[in-house]
Amino acid sequence: MVSVTELVSDLAAEHDDLDQVVSGLDAEQWEESTASPGWSVRDQIGHLAYFDDTARLAIADPDDFEQKKAELLANMSSASDDSVDDMTLARFREMAPEDLLATWRSGRQALLDQAVTLDDKARVPWYGPSMGAKSFLTARLMETWAHGSDVAQAVGTAIAPTDRLSHIVRLGVNTRNWSYINRGLTPPEEPVLVDLVSPSGQNWQFGSSDSANRINGSAEDFCLVVTQRRHPDDTALDIVGFSAYDWMVKAQAFAGGASEGPSPTA
Repeated sequence: MVSVTELVSDLAAEHDDLDQVVSGLDAEQWEESTASPGWSVRDQIGHLAYFDDTARLAIADPDDFEQKKAELLANMSSASDDSVDDMTLARFREMAPEDLLATWRSGRQALLDQAVTLDDKARVPWYGPSMGAKSFLTARLMETWAHGSDVAQAVGTAIAPTDRLSHIVRLGVNTRNWSYINRGLTPPEEPVLVDLVSPSGQNWQFGSSDSANRINGSAEDFCLVVTQRRHPDDTALDIVGFSAYDWMVKAQAFAGGASEGPSPTA
């Protein structure tokens, strides 16, 4: 079983991989549009900086976090999407790129310093129900990887996939039912076999091998789908059965309201 210590190490490595991409960008590249509507590269890093800091606070001072969460959610309930972005991204949009980079670096290190104090069985408050420490850190790793994919695509490069994707794959599998419940739907009962190849060539399998519904392919493609970075039709995933395909077009491995992934490009 994965431990908090391992997750903290893997989260730090995910930070570093994205840092290697953004540390060499010029001022114009920081303003490049990304696949997230209305968001630039700057906004992607600002988003990570904002939620890394609130994650740190959730661990260090749960009561203060709950107060700030209530204030944010109260504002969000009567605000437009643009206003929500203003609340979370405004100060980062005013920073010079080098200052934003420094803020993100110091904030993510502060998060890691707090995260290593967590017991494996600890619970951390968040914007929905509280989360187990390991799920909490997995979610931070997933966010960093997903937004990092957006940034790399926007500036015409790529971040080489690693077996750290195992954390996101597991989260994607475990949130199958959530993807339906979050839409007010009853989760299907049909089992789905998920059979993936890791970046290092390992086989990662979840579910029964006799399932009629199957998803086969690369772990990276699966992660791109469950984080809503790719439509399943735009990947090389081999998806067999209605329940398997229906899950993939609804998959949402992150918290928040029901969200639709990208449309197929073809």
